Amino acid sequence: MDKMRVFDTHCHLDDERFNEDRESAYQRMMDSGVKRCICVGSDLSSSRRCLELAEKYDGVYAAVGVHPHEAKDAPGDYIKSLTDMLRHPKAVALGEIGLDYYYDLSPRDVQKQVMAEQMELAMQLDKPVIFHIRDAHGDMVDFFRKSKRLPSGVIHCFSGSAETAKEYVKMGFFISFAGPLTFKKAPNLWEAACEVPLERLLVETDSPYLSPEPYRGRRNEPAHVVWVMKKLAALRDMTEEEMARLTWDNACRMYRI
Repeated sequence: MDKMRVFDTHCHLDDERFNEDRESAYQRMMDSGVKRCICVGSDLSSSRRCLELAEKYDGVYAAVGVHPHEAKDAPGDYIKSLTDMLRHPKAVALGEIGLDYYYDLSPRDVQKQVMAEQMELAMQLDKPVIFHIRDAHGDMVDFFRKSKRLPSGVIHCFSGSAETAKEYVKMGFFISFAGPLTFKKAPNLWEAACEVPLERLLVETDSPYLSPEPYRGRRNEPAHVVWVMKKLAALRDMTEEEMARLTWDNACRMYRI
């Protein structure tokens, strides 16, 4: 892995589960060849923490946004707060935002309103968007189709079908795969990963969640994105070096780094 550079396009290094060893997790990331990561916010306080980590560590960048879980608690001036944060030179995206019908922690109409407001901000500031979509692909595709215009961005931790992935690609989005791609019984994800055009593929950990094989059941961390990249390379009949270079270049292009 010495000569390979891998890009973890979605992690939560600010999470309290890293409080005891954040410094060493960052060092393991660098030592494993994962030279860049995006630390992604879910509300205003976590977004600020992501920016602080981006300021502290080389190779760490930030995304700021309000997650659908937190949509109901977004303060009245949250758009102004996000606008200020997005002016930071290492704030490269707005996110994660979207729809989550699995937990339904915020009313669905509120999720949609807060998502739409943030999408509008992203387009005003010309920033890509990181979308979280769980058990809501049908509604999301409909929402996108009805929108007059869409931001650039990525469907993070993709969990849908190959057909759904192709719909998102037609709309201009990147598709990012995480630890579940490595699971022993994930044929739908494998099929989707083979259908996405190479120039639209990204890899991520979503750490501390969703550890890939062989770390299932343990806390995830950015260094483990290497295993997702290896699985994607095998599925697409590419060498690990080729896939690392491809997903690195795609991430740098999407985030304009």
